[in-house]
Amino acid sequence: MRTARWFLALGALVLVIGCAVQYSRTQKNSECTRELFAMDTIMRFTAYGAKSAEAVDAAIQEVQRLDALLSTGSASSEVSALNQNGGGEVSEDTARLLTAALEFYTSTGGLFDCTVYPLMRLWGFPTQEYHVPTETELAETLPLADSSKTRFDGQTLRLAEGQAVDFGGIAKGYAAQRVIEIFQSYGVSSGNISLGGNVQVLGSKPDGSDWRIGIQDPGGLQGSILAVVPVQDRALVTSGGYERFFVEDGKTYIHILDPRTGCPAETDLLSATVVASDGMLADALSTSLFIMGSQDAARYWRENGCTFDMILVTKNREILVTERISGSLETQAQVQVLEANPS
Repeated sequence: MRTARWFLALGALVLVIGCAVQYSRTQKNSECTRELFAMDTIMRFTAYGAKSAEAVDAAIQEVQRLDALLSTGSASSEVSALNQNGGGEVSEDTARLLTAALEFYTSTGGLFDCTVYPLMRLWGFPTQEYHVPTETELAETLPLADSSKTRFDGQTLRLAEGQAVDFGGIAKGYAAQRVIEIFQSYGVSSGNISLGGNVQVLGSKPDGSDWRIGIQDPGGLQGSILAVVPVQDRALVTSGGYERFFVEDGKTYIHILDPRTGCPAETDLLSATVVASDGMLADALSTSLFIMGSQDAARYWRENGCTFDMILVTKNREILVTERISGSLETQAQVQVLEANPS
């Protein structure tokens, strides 16, 4: 009798342990997905873990805070105050963005310029009240897009007369980095963030496989996928003129402006995608490489130690991909591999 009771007790204990293990696994893979409209785009946050819901809530609050801080469309934002007052003391977040923006300005030879905002307003892109500037208007506004005229000592920004800053080229990348940090602080080891054209993933998928991120076909139907990139712990950001543009007198004007001319970038590319561990770097470089065009983009990649990867789609519908990720890229299009040390 005692033996029978002992076996029954042991069986119950095993059942309890089994339920606890199953509960732990369920909690570990608990998914929370929510959407938000901020920074002029639809955002999607997905986290897996015991505190996935808390992590996503905290991430949304952080993005909303950054949006209120950095929005040029809000009169109460810090950026609007800086532009209105010609500068001033900045918050920690704005200081980080300014520091990065000025570094990218230098490394890209001025192609990434956070002071391009007066030109964006001239063309009507922030308000969607589009306007093709006259040569006189361009000549008057173009000198304002020049970050070398700003003065920043780490705490205080001084703008030249008429200048205005806009962090639209790196704000979503910075926000994505902050979300990843928040996810990690809540014990999340698997997550996916989509901020418009910015995607950043944490770890692998819960089953251990890579996240598979699609690259939109810039010359195809809206939503069609040209290639898929398997990634872990990476940001993937795509820039191109196929989503924001206007047409006047039969000519298309894209929203990516070349700071050298003040006009929409004229390039041999349809899109430029950067894959990197740093979301802010991927955000800034995707725009800059698009303006550069394929040859200068490849040169920049090599000169900067191949510290990131890229997928360039040309107007001939050829895909140029850096060698490190060329073997994993999934596509039916023609591919040319960019080598770090071409012979």
